[in-house]
Amino acid sequence: MTTPLFLLRCVQLGISIRDLDLLTIGMVNDMFVESRNDEYKGWRQVATQEDFDAF
Repeated sequence: MTTPLFLLRCVQLGISIRDLDLLTIGMVNDMFVESRNDEYKGWRQVATQEDFDAF
């Protein structure tokens, strides 16, 4: 990850430069991933027997 991309992620999450003293790069990445997971609507799909058989 480049510095500009990291700073873009911080802006997208609303993290200020002052807040970065309290966070690690990994924490920011985890927060960004979780924020995108919150918008995903496919988690409500229930697996069928055919899905388990194909797995």
